[in-house]
Amino acid sequence: MNKLKIDFKLSEFTGQRIEAKAKDYILTPELQSAVKVAIALGQPLLITGEPGTGKTRLAHKVAYDLSQNNENLIEKPFVFNTKTNSVASDLFYTYDAIKHFHDANIKHKNENCHLDTSKYITLQALGKAIAFASDDESIKEKYLEEKIKHPQSSVVLIDEIDKAPRDFSNDILNEIENYQFTIKETDETIKKSSEEKIIVILTSNSEKNLPDAFLRRCVFFHLPFPKKDELIEIIKLHLGDTSKYAKDVFVDYFLEVRENMLKKKPATAEFISWLKVLELEKFIENDENIDFDNLTKKQENILKISYSLLAKTEEDLKENTNF
Repeated sequence: MNKLKIDFKLSEFTGQRIEAKAKDYILTPELQSAVKVAIALGQPLLITGEPGTGKTRLAHKVAYDLSQNNENLIEKPFVFNTKTNSVASDLFYTYDAIKHFHDANIKHKNENCHLDTSKYITLQALGKAIAFASDDESIKEKYLEEKIKHPQSSVVLIDEIDKAPRDFSNDILNEIENYQFTIKETDETIKKSSEEKIIVILTSNSEKNLPDAFLRRCVFFHLPFPKKDELIEIIKLHLGDTSKYAKDVFVDYFLEVRENMLKKKPATAEFISWLKVLELEKFIENDENIDFDNLTKKQENILKISYSLLAKTEEDLKENTNF
């Protein structure tokens, strides 16, 4: 048996990725309406759906589109990536107590030395958004690196909120409703001005883990798996309009494979990655029409390799590579 090496040239893999831009995100009329209602009511928009269906990218789309017609709105969202140990204050700011204590120990001999506690405070996603929207110039000068002349509106993404402990959602209700918070270490309260807007978008793989009180205060939208024509448009955005792989035959095959998956069905992200691998491996050598029931040996081998992107369990992998 020949000994194989991982001796690829990294330069072979440059230029393979086409990043989808925020402006190109495909909005359905229903999703557009949900965004509009959330903005009109001043309520958070909670988006659920399968992993990989574009929940996170929606916030980037909303921020970009709104910034084109509202010069006072920041073009990119402030993002908070929820963790299993997240607490409510993490959404607003973090306090570096260790560094503060360390610096205090070094300088304790100097009786005239005063350490400014605010220097150890770092604003996080929603905290930044509120500070940007504040009309308190001293707050902005103290806590924002960016120098801004006027209060600014923004979009805040709280990603995968269902990861956090159940208390997290309830603990942020008041702050999200009033768009103000207090830094307890400095006893300062930061609040947005009445003129600015903060649009909060939350994503979750399921609404089941969220408290009822929290759900009642949100505009809810479930992002369904894209339809066939929508998948074609998504492919073109990621692979280019002229890609040989932006064809019905690949969508139909993927949807059939997806239906056969027993444990975990592949989502849009896996579909795009799968097509990129087929393109990289030159699954289509010329401009021939692909018939998945009549593949060459080379194409069968490529297809088997590519299934590692679609199947995420041994059972699904075996079930779908039996050809």
